[in-house]
Amino acid sequence: MRIAILAYDNMNLLDLSGPLQALCTANRGSGRALYETVVVSAFGGLITTSAGLPVMTQPLAVLDGVPVDTIIAAGGCAGDEFHAPPQLAAWVACHAARARRVCSVCTGAFILAAAGQLDGRTAATHWAWTGKLQKLHPRVKVDAERIFIRDGNVWTSAGVSAGIDLALALIEEDYGHRIAIEAARQMVVFIKRSGGQSQFSAPLAAQEKAGGRFAELHAWMSGHLHEQLTVERLAAQAGMAPRTFARTYVAQMGVTPGKMVETMRLEAARRALEETGLPLKSIAARSGYADEQNLRRAFQRHLGISPGQYRNRFSPHATQVIA
Repeated sequence: MRIAILAYDNMNLLDLSGPLQALCTANRGSGRALYETVVVSAFGGLITTSAGLPVMTQPLAVLDGVPVDTIIAAGGCAGDEFHAPPQLAAWVACHAARARRVCSVCTGAFILAAAGQLDGRTAATHWAWTGKLQKLHPRVKVDAERIFIRDGNVWTSAGVSAGIDLALALIEEDYGHRIAIEAARQMVVFIKRSGGQSQFSAPLAAQEKAGGRFAELHAWMSGHLHEQLTVERLAAQAGMAPRTFARTYVAQMGVTPGKMVETMRLEAARRALEETGLPLKSIAARSGYADEQNLRRAFQRHLGISPGQYRNRFSPHATQVIA
């Protein structure tokens, strides 16, 4: 299965090396050549990544008349505006229909968009670039919250390390969960962060949005999720009257304090399921759900699956239970 990764000057090194390493690790772990990877640029030769490291590439011409199963457009640029390399965008426009999948990492979505591959589709990119992608390509439905998105045969992923999540998802689709999770273990990463999860943690996202005003409160909340976090208690922690706090919080954050507590509790439970073998009862208590039933209801309501199903899909601890 041949996978072509598109490279160019000032691209992010990890946008290339992350997916490439995941695919090569799957090869090594299976003991057979599952993937043939080709790193190509417009004219071949050395390109210089944004980290300053030169990378040797082959020219696009080496793929003339050669079947390509999957195309992956990497992202990254030197400045505040992304200009899709015209040769790469033109090549994608010409060859995408003959590939089984077309993918992007980070601002590689701009290359796919310039090639007309994202029109009418939902797509992800780095959170800092979502607005620019939407403005430049209004026919694209940009989702700022997703790690990666599959829309038909087009896969797009968020910033930098999300390329690893994308590659592991491709491996799982091609060769099953066992091969994918073994690759993840060898790379010392978890099979986690589903396509519907936030690109960054709820506390960090909250601090970014609030401009620092409630940063200390959010940090305190993340350490006290197992306690009763009423508006009155949060207001006291913030040093404000309850009504003033509630009104100011919604104005700053766009959500109620209760909704933020719910979001942070769900994230804490997800992480515990992904990273530990703790029983559901302990996870429910630690993350503030009180009991397993409340935990199950929250997962069904927000994610559409049970905590057990989530762990089986996204954690290496699926068969391990700590008493």
